[in-house]
Amino acid sequence: MTATVYPTGTTIYDPEKCWNGYTIFQPIMFERTSPGATLIDMNGNIINQWKGLDGFPNKVLPGGHVMGNTKMRNPRHGFQDMVDLVQVDWEGNIVWKFDRYEFIQDPEEKPTWMLRQHHDYQREGNPVGYYVPRSDALIDRGNTLILSHKNLKNSKICEKLLLDDTIIEVTWEGKIVWEWLCSDHIDEMGFSEEAKNAMARNPGVRDVGGGMGDWMHVNSMSTLGPNRWFDTGDERFHPDNIIWDSRQTNIIAITDKKTGKIVWQVGPDYRATEALQKLGQIIGQHHAHMIPRGLPGEGNILVYDNGGWAGYGAPNPGAPTGIDNALRDYSRVLEFDPVTLEIIWQCTPKEAGFVIPLNAYMFYSGFISSAQRLPNGSTLITEGAGGRIFEVTREHEIVWEYISPYKGNQYNMNMVYRAYRLPYEWIPQIARPEERAIPHLNNNRFRVPGSPRRRAGKVTRVKAQRGVAYSEAQFCVVPIDEKH
Repeated sequence: MTATVYPTGTTIYDPEKCWNGYTIFQPIMFERTSPGATLIDMNGNIINQWKGLDGFPNKVLPGGHVMGNTKMRNPRHGFQDMVDLVQVDWEGNIVWKFDRYEFIQDPEEKPTWMLRQHHDYQREGNPVGYYVPRSDALIDRGNTLILSHKNLKNSKICEKLLLDDTIIEVTWEGKIVWEWLCSDHIDEMGFSEEAKNAMARNPGVRDVGGGMGDWMHVNSMSTLGPNRWFDTGDERFHPDNIIWDSRQTNIIAITDKKTGKIVWQVGPDYRATEALQKLGQIIGQHHAHMIPRGLPGEGNILVYDNGGWAGYGAPNPGAPTGIDNALRDYSRVLEFDPVTLEIIWQCTPKEAGFVIPLNAYMFYSGFISSAQRLPNGSTLITEGAGGRIFEVTREHEIVWEYISPYKGNQYNMNMVYRAYRLPYEWIPQIARPEERAIPHLNNNRFRVPGSPRRRAGKVTRVKAQRGVAYSEAQFCVVPIDEKH
């Protein structure tokens, strides 16, 4: 069981080593008590909150505009279906909206148009939805790629109703000009007979809408953008092609935008080649994308490899039915070459100073989470299950850490789906904030005051630092007798 009291807000900050800017995230997902899209500075001070704007995820556009959702479908009838996707300005005024993908009449609900967006979207001009030099997303025009849902049946997968993943392209005026259905490409994905049999028995059935199979659970989607692979003649990496990943099947793949065919893929079987074996089993991953041109590591794949439970295959003691047959109780962030599959950089429990498997779970989020490459070469990581966002250097030094103080009622967790760092100049409405260093606390000397028995010695009061969400009561740094 984890601690019930711990510091939240910004807990570590080295301004000299960070790529300084604002950070956007969505606290308390899928609950009415959410404060809305939240923008903070490096010291954890709230810069703006857009009440009523949820985010699956939230993304900031240049000029202080934010994208997100205003309504979620009743979870009794749909799984993680957002009704719309909107763009709002700094004051929260809606300047763009799309919801006309499917007209739905749920039981005891008013018939309405729904987008059924989930997990990701990308506005034209930027391939990945976070800051890339000279690749700003358009704010007053352009198309939007959107990851959505559609219910259907496909006997090649199973006889049950499927919650299929789709990708659509929508113009600024709201016209759908391209659509891709994941289930159409089941034959291209390389599932073994054991995996197909397990999937036919149980395609990730969710207890909503009478039961439907969330068979793939795609959770990220972005274009590749200009890259060195295509420049040297590899057509698989055309800038318009789309990279996506499937949590339930452990697949990362690239779809050819023109043909719809899958032209590059890792998973579901990470034993198939020597290169895949060296890469290692990826499980339940999130936010797989190609690092865009203009950022360190450009052309490599960056992914939060969650671990946890996922996959279809042969039954084993941890998965007697063959569902979720791959298991690992820690996470990895991987940067790897998409051609050789060589790992270029990684952040695992080992680099964090833990021992595998003894306490590897100390770096672990079995669901949600993300990774963003920053212009200084560091990586912003969202360890989502624990609401922890941190910036880590190439040398694995944590130079910024933020713990979300927002805990939801439904799950009793402070989870954060995905966070993004953005430059100060994207928010012209306010002056650049002051940056105050927050050194690492010494846990051996960090105490809450009021202990009835305390070792003799000088006590130094430490006042709450600006931007760190400690309680109003002052904490104590208590000298410890090293002989004891």
